[in-house]
Amino acid sequence: MSHVKLENVNKRFGDVDALKDFNLAIEDGEFIILVGPSGCGKTTLLRIVAGLERPTSGEIYLAGNPITHVPPKKRDIAMVFQNYALYPHKKVYANLAFCLQIRKVPKPEIAERVQVTAQLLGIDDFLDRYPHQLSGGQRQRVAVGRAIIRNPKLFLFDEPLSNLDAKLRVSMRTELLELHYRLKSTALYVTHDQMEAMTMGSRIVVMKDGEVQQVDTPKEVYEYPANKFVAEFIGSPAMNIFDCIIQSRNDSLFAVSKGLKLKIPEQKCRHLTAYKGSSVKLGLRPEHFSLGQAEADANFVALVRIVELLGAEQLLNLEIDDKRFTARLDPALTFKIGETRQFSVNMAMAHLFDPKTGMIII
Repeated sequence: MSHVKLENVNKRFGDVDALKDFNLAIEDGEFIILVGPSGCGKTTLLRIVAGLERPTSGEIYLAGNPITHVPPKKRDIAMVFQNYALYPHKKVYANLAFCLQIRKVPKPEIAERVQVTAQLLGIDDFLDRYPHQLSGGQRQRVAVGRAIIRNPKLFLFDEPLSNLDAKLRVSMRTELLELHYRLKSTALYVTHDQMEAMTMGSRIVVMKDGEVQQVDTPKEVYEYPANKFVAEFIGSPAMNIFDCIIQSRNDSLFAVSKGLKLKIPEQKCRHLTAYKGSSVKLGLRPEHFSLGQAEADANFVALVRIVELLGAEQLLNLEIDDKRFTARLDPALTFKIGETRQFSVNMAMAHLFDPKTGMIII
């Protein structure tokens, strides 16, 4: 069993709180993604789990055993770094075998495990090459191989794909996931790329300023963000946020701002009783916009500023009274820059956030 538990982990660097009461339970076999902007504390947390940093306070458990004060080499954890961290003077075989050699594993077993690992990663033809003779993707496979050959209880990945080009990153994401499902391993993966988080994680841990904002499956985090920060951070393009006032008219509620008067669905209204006449933040995903519908209560007129045709979709940069926002629409529709068109939005998919706390209302 390779479950991990972090209890009230704090880390201070001088006057800076890098981590604040961090709590997380990782089940055996989960692929957990730590995602957040630069400086949010995700790499610091990974280094604390690896034993490369000591927490200021808090406890870490691996397979039910406390490891907070256990040296890194005795934690049975393997870490894959952003910069590969291969030995440049050693060939691929020697890079893979090194950690087994220092553990005094018998040579026949080393040879067998190197061959099995190399075949698993598709690098068995490169065992006699030096790292500088490999492509970026091949070097990354070797770095992953150095980790899995040890058969550790926990894998740690520190932004391992950030040095690869866009196309290679997509293929490596798939390869890492396939490897995870084959090995049934437990993994903690750090990235600032929300696309990696959405496509790879069993669950996502969204972080900001050293604190957990939300922990859930990618689908739940995307569709039901806990607060405004999560809503804007997860999703590409980001969720559009509008400053609105909740107004009541004929037993209906509307989200109103300059150029917008959008009727709020009845099933959402019961959550907004305390906000009548008050300000809220209205969140609308780009894909929930469409062309205007006849007599719809969610129609509005907007100026088309930019049209980005992306093949399977098109992104429109729209403007209402100096407020810019993004809509994702069918590429078969035709728009001209500078024209004014009528659009609509699916308010059943809208989110409203408290303007002071940023927390979700509905």
